[in-house]
Amino acid sequence: MVPEQRLHQITQRFQYLEAAMADGVSGADIAALAKEYSDLRPVVEQISAWRVLVTDLEEAEAMLDDPDMRELAEEEIPLLKAAIPAAEHALQLALLPKDTADDRPAMLEIRPGTGGDEAALFAGDLLRMYQRYAEARGWKVEIIEEQATELGGIKEVVARITGDRVFARLKYESGVHRVQRVPTTESGGRIHTSAATVAVLPEAEDVDIHIDPGDIRIDTMRASGAGGQHVNTTDSAVRITHEPSGIVVTSSEKSQHRNREIAMQVLKTRLFDLERQRAHDERSADRAAQVGTGDRSERIRTYNFPQGRMTDHRINLTLYKLDQVMQGDLDEVIDALTADAQARMLAEMGT
Repeated sequence: MVPEQRLHQITQRFQYLEAAMADGVSGADIAALAKEYSDLRPVVEQISAWRVLVTDLEEAEAMLDDPDMRELAEEEIPLLKAAIPAAEHALQLALLPKDTADDRPAMLEIRPGTGGDEAALFAGDLLRMYQRYAEARGWKVEIIEEQATELGGIKEVVARITGDRVFARLKYESGVHRVQRVPTTESGGRIHTSAATVAVLPEAEDVDIHIDPGDIRIDTMRASGAGGQHVNTTDSAVRITHEPSGIVVTSSEKSQHRNREIAMQVLKTRLFDLERQRAHDERSADRAAQVGTGDRSERIRTYNFPQGRMTDHRINLTLYKLDQVMQGDLDEVIDALTADAQARMLAEMGT
């Protein structure tokens, strides 16, 4: 179990924050204190819940010596002993290091991989899957850049998703998604295997990334290609090239000013993701073994349409409800991935 000294330090810090906020602090300090207070509150609540159970057990065991209370104590003790391990586990999870990006909006990028037109169609299916999931959770999806194919597939799409804990829920979706099905263009009924790559990046904030104006080249151009409603015939499209990293982003909305804003935000987000990946690489000696690394080349999931099966290869989870998954019913797999990541962190901490 977690050392009592650490629990005492956390509780003391929470009480200090509570008192400081009650006294009133001005400027940026109050925002920082409020954020820390909000983060610590669920931890302190778990500490309190665990302590109540432990105290109740001690009192119940002491009651065994009282003939008048012995029967009641014998009833309560097994219940308390059964409840304490769950409370300890909940407390351990609350004490896990937090990913500071979990509460942020996310940039979702989907691109077809191997498989030609069928891969592009599958990329479109994945976009609709995430849109439905976002709708079910009350999130907002804003398409920033979309290039469509003549058959209705997607060459590339970049979307911004905002809402409650978006990145926390979607961060394990990064990687190669493979599909096995009979394409609509296949006359012989043969099953084809195609793939699409998904990247989910936490949106960068201004304090995260500073971009030297001398490091970027901004070009305006006329949007072209299928693109649907996000392509126009004016010279408002913007392409920004970050020369040190080689990252190129585009935005093709109707307003050139808005395109510059969007493209810069996407660029900051991609640079922020590079920094996060670099920091993760330095911390992890065996990055490939970590679930949710965001490695774009890692095959993470297979969608087998003939068998109605979805398999997540990282945790060996297979669900025979592919229709529901493609309709945005992703909570079961996301919850399983989150639980697996938490279990790995607990194991690493030796708790």
